[in-house]
Amino acid sequence: MLINRFIPCLLLKENGLVKTVNFKNPKYIGDPINTVRIFNEKEVDELIFLDIEATPKNKEPNYKLLAEIANECFMPLAYGGGIKTFEQAQKIYNIGIEKVAINSALHTHLDLIKQISEVYGAQAVIGVIDVKKNFFGKAQIVSNSANNKHNYSLQEWVKKIEEAGVGEILITSVDNEGTWKGLDIELIKQITSVSKVPVIAHGGAGNTTHLIEGIKLGGANAIAMGSMVVYQKKDFGVLINFPDRKVLEDSLKC
Repeated sequence: MLINRFIPCLLLKENGLVKTVNFKNPKYIGDPINTVRIFNEKEVDELIFLDIEATPKNKEPNYKLLAEIANECFMPLAYGGGIKTFEQAQKIYNIGIEKVAINSALHTHLDLIKQISEVYGAQAVIGVIDVKKNFFGKAQIVSNSANNKHNYSLQEWVKKIEEAGVGEILITSVDNEGTWKGLDIELIKQITSVSKVPVIAHGGAGNTTHLIEGIKLGGANAIAMGSMVVYQKKDFGVLINFPDRKVLEDSLKC
């Protein structure tokens, strides 16, 4: 039986941490190393770091910063951003990061997933699916910080990337990201209803109720959190925090 996880999802820009709303207007949060140290103390399940500039600016992953993060991090760690080749993924694993999260390269180098999973195992590859509603309110798959649009249906794309070898899926609602208004439960259900691998739901979580809904109503195996673990609360200042684990566990039992 899979254990439900609650995962801080942290955004990198240059050498700092930022937070966006709907993938736009990044605001500086603080130093990633100090943030990792705080999450170490709070004994979080794992961490996800996503570099929001690497793909749009065609930059290599910041290996130096990632090595510093990995050296400080006491929990499993995933990284996404700018990974286009097996050699880049290999460097990231060699640094000590357990998983790579890949989005844009899924659409251009899908065979890369097979290469990676054959060497490191499917559990080491997260397939990232970003979704934004179009003018007609229909969910559309996007990539490259939501700048590129793709015409696959969600169910078709899930099947395709699972066949390629991803061991986990991170689904993000661009429309809900950073808003605190709650996860897009219907979107999550569209993925979990067909996925054969664990699903991490991301985008919009603002309180404990939202986290539990993502698991109980959406069927997600894990929830990734941004705003609610880097801010004191909506429209308040920066405060690195994590929900009370006992409250989460008790809520899941209800």
